[in-house]
Amino acid sequence: MGDHEENNAPSSPACSMHEFADELLPRPRGPGANWPAVQAFRKDKRVELLERRRTVDFDERKRYASELTERLLAVVDLRRFGTLGFYWPIRGELDLRAIAQRHLAEGGAAALPVVVAKNEPVEFWRWETGSAMQRGFWNIPVPLERRAVTPDALLIPLVGYDSAGYRLGYGGGFYDRTLASLAPRPFCIGVGYDDAALETIHPQPHDIPMNVIVTERRALRFR
Repeated sequence: MGDHEENNAPSSPACSMHEFADELLPRPRGPGANWPAVQAFRKDKRVELLERRRTVDFDERKRYASELTERLLAVVDLRRFGTLGFYWPIRGELDLRAIAQRHLAEGGAAALPVVVAKNEPVEFWRWETGSAMQRGFWNIPVPLERRAVTPDALLIPLVGYDSAGYRLGYGGGFYDRTLASLAPRPFCIGVGYDDAALETIHPQPHDIPMNVIVTERRALRFR
């Protein structure tokens, strides 16, 4: 579900700590992986990337969202998916609600993720333009009426991402738990800022890669 970062960031104590942690982290996935070191690495990167994202002004964010939308619609035919799960933007995320509105206009359905219990998969509640809303987890708007559906495709926001298709999220594990619980698994489209690229997030067995990652500059396809 997956992540943002800069490739040419200037050297700093924080960067040095990341590099040191990276040396300690094993490349292979599996039971022997150093999970505490991975957690520390991800926590540091998450703070770094979210702070960088906070500095992007509104107009630039709006332009990035437009460019990402154009690129995404050019590489993924969303019309082949009946129900599209999307997200309500928070904390500097790119606002892609226009994609959901377009999907509705073309005859599809749209749904928003709703946290219904701690440490459990989220549900997706059907959303339409003009739907009555309420405040959910983290005060994120969610539909007032519970009409649970199973999405065929998902727009999944990235804090960071790597070249293998893995995403760095906020650390709550909601998307990983949800994707692991869904069969068949939805087509996963990770979306976020291009400069959030990481060499690796050091994926673990519970991490689920995206099918496609799209930024304002490029689209990465994975098997």
